[in-house]
Amino acid sequence: MKGLLIAAPASGAGKTTVTLGLARAWARQGVAVQPFKSGPDYIDPAFLAAATGRDCFNLDSWAMAEGQIAALTRQNTEFALAEGSMGLFDGVAVKGATGTGASADIAALMGWPVVLVLDARGQAQSAAAVASGFAHFRPGVNIAGVVLNRVASPRHEALLRAGMEEAGIRVFGALPRRDDVALPERHLGLVQAAELPKLEALLESAADLVEQHCDLPALRAAAAGQALNGTALPITPPGQRIALARDEAFSFLYPHLLAGWREMGAEILPFSPLADEAPAGDADICWLPGGYPELHAGKIAAAADFLAGLKTFATTRPVHGECGGYMVLGETLVDASGAAHQMAGMLGLITSFQKRKMHLGYRRAALLAPMPGHEAGAALAGHEFHYASILAQPDPPLAEVRDAQGTIMPETGSHRGRVSGSFFHLISASAA
Repeated sequence: MKGLLIAAPASGAGKTTVTLGLARAWARQGVAVQPFKSGPDYIDPAFLAAATGRDCFNLDSWAMAEGQIAALTRQNTEFALAEGSMGLFDGVAVKGATGTGASADIAALMGWPVVLVLDARGQAQSAAAVASGFAHFRPGVNIAGVVLNRVASPRHEALLRAGMEEAGIRVFGALPRRDDVALPERHLGLVQAAELPKLEALLESAADLVEQHCDLPALRAAAAGQALNGTALPITPPGQRIALARDEAFSFLYPHLLAGWREMGAEILPFSPLADEAPAGDADICWLPGGYPELHAGKIAAAADFLAGLKTFATTRPVHGECGGYMVLGETLVDASGAAHQMAGMLGLITSFQKRKMHLGYRRAALLAPMPGHEAGAALAGHEFHYASILAQPDPPLAEVRDAQGTIMPETGSHRGRVSGSFFHLISASAA
C-alpha cells in the first residue's frame, strides 16, 4: 500500500492537526484514505476514523510481529496515511518484535516516506538544520519533505523556505498559527473525539487549513510503499458473544483487536455503564476496557443496575477489566479531589488519583492464571498508561509483568474466581 507517515521532531509540533487536515481534505475529494497510528494510542485513532470514515489501526513495531503489521496494512484503499507518535526516532532502548516502537520503524518497514511537521516558532533558517539532520539520521527512512507549522508572517516563511532550499529539503506547505484549530487536551492526551460537540467543524477547519497552505497533489505524488512478508496469527477472541462496555468512561480498546475478534466470528454486544446498563444476559464473557472512570466515578458508583448485573454475570461467566475497567472491578476508586467511590467490589483493588503518578511504557505479561482468550503461561505484549496509584491489590497476581527493559513491575493485575483485571492493555499475543 502506498502511503505517507506524518511525523515530527517532538510531541506538540502539530502533527495531529496536519494529519487530520490531510485525511479529511483527501476524504472529501473522494480518496479512499486508510488511516493508521504508530504506537500505542487510543485517542488519535478515533479522530482519524472520524476524519476518513474508516477504522484507524495502530501499528506498533515493539509489540507486533511483521506478519501482524502486514495483515493490518493490506487494506483495499487508494492511500495510507499514518500519524507518528512523539519524535520520529523515539522508542525504547530494547528492541521488541520488529523494532523499538519508533515511528521510523514503521516508515522503514512499510517504505512510507516521511513528511516532517516542524514547529517554526522562534527560528528561521535554523529549522533547515533540524530537517537536514532528520533526513540523514537513519538509512532506510526517507524524509520526503516538511510542512512548516506556526509560521508567523510572510517574511518568516520566506526565511524558512530559503533555509530549506539551501539544505535541499522540499517544503510541502507552510501553516500559519491557528489556535482555533487546536485540539483540547487532558492528562492522558487529547480529549476524546466523541466528547467534542463541534468535531465536524474542527475537522473541516483543519482540512481547509491544509488545502489553503499545502500542496496536496505533491504530497499524494510523494507516497510510496513496499510489500511485507509473513502472515498474522489469528487474534483469539475472549468469547463467542462478548458483552463490551462502550461509552465515554470505557473507550480504550485497540481497533485491531475488535476487528480481529469479529474476524474470528465473535459477536460484540456493547452496553453503557454510564447509562446504567448491565451486560447482556446471553453473553458468555464481559470485557471492561480502559478509559476515564475517574472522571465519572460518582456516576458509576450510583449505577445500581450496572453493578448488580455485573456481579450476577460473574457468578457464571468470566469478567475482565483493562486499566480503567480493572479499577471499576475493584473495591474503591479515590478521585483527584480525594473523594472515595465504591466500585463493583469484585476484586480487592483500591486505586487513587489524589496523588497522581504517571505509569507509562511497554509491558510484557506472562500470565500466572488464565484470562478470557488466553491460558495461564501465555506471553502477551502490551502497554500501560495511567496516573492511578495502587493503595491495595490483595488478590492473587494475574501475571508477571515486565517493562521493555525486562524490569519486573508491581502492577501485576489480579484475579478472583471468574474475575480478572490488569493495568496492562493487550496489543498482541504474538510476541514472546
